[in-house]
Amino acid sequence: MSLFWFVVGQLASTETMSTSKKVITRDEWERKLNDVKIRKEDMNKLVMNFLVTEGYVEAAEKFRMESGTEHIDLMTITDRMAVKKAVQSGNVEDAIEKVNDLNPEILDTNPQLFFHLQQQRLIELIRNGKVEEALEFAQEELAPRGEENQSFLEELERTVALLAFEDVSNCPVGDLLDISQRLKTASEVNAAILTSQSHEKDPKLPSLLKMLIWAQNQLDEKAAYPRINDLSTAVLEDPSI
Repeated sequence: MSLFWFVVGQLASTETMSTSKKVITRDEWERKLNDVKIRKEDMNKLVMNFLVTEGYVEAAEKFRMESGTEHIDLMTITDRMAVKKAVQSGNVEDAIEKVNDLNPEILDTNPQLFFHLQQQRLIELIRNGKVEEALEFAQEELAPRGEENQSFLEELERTVALLAFEDVSNCPVGDLLDISQRLKTASEVNAAILTSQSHEKDPKLPSLLKMLIWAQNQLDEKAAYPRINDLSTAVLEDPSI
């Protein structure tokens, strides 16, 4: 986080420069970087935010004990991850029951989420070759919602189209059967639960890393400096002059 603000500061300081690039040595860069002070408490909160949002229960509890950050309700994370896992494994009915156990208002106040869960149930029926059951479910549970919402109707038609193809590998809507579709639905449910618990639906850390990449790309046009090319290691690489 401190590196991001430092890069932004350097970007601002080079705005009035000529077309020639400024060269910043490693020593100068590291010296200025060390002058940027970020509270350890803020860094701990950033890490905890990521662990809680992404559902790393054991890591969150261990980090809480080691860092002394505020108490967290581990049970809410465990329950949320159980819902997410159920969707990812294709057990949508179980996921819906778990969501209602957590908070019935989540689905009552979010018709789009409920439709997408029901759509995922339909996809799972088609995946398992239960054609008649799938058609009956689509007609009774999803068609009425499609009549009330044009976008729902289009998604329903796209899903039912899976039944028209024996070879889904050549099906234009075959992506609905990909695991990525389950993950998409699971992420939507996870975000809704987080919102209902007054948490942010997305962790802050990935957003900050994206902002860092953007800031570095902007600064590249104006200066040669030690930059981070591999976010997994965060190693500063000497500027190419």
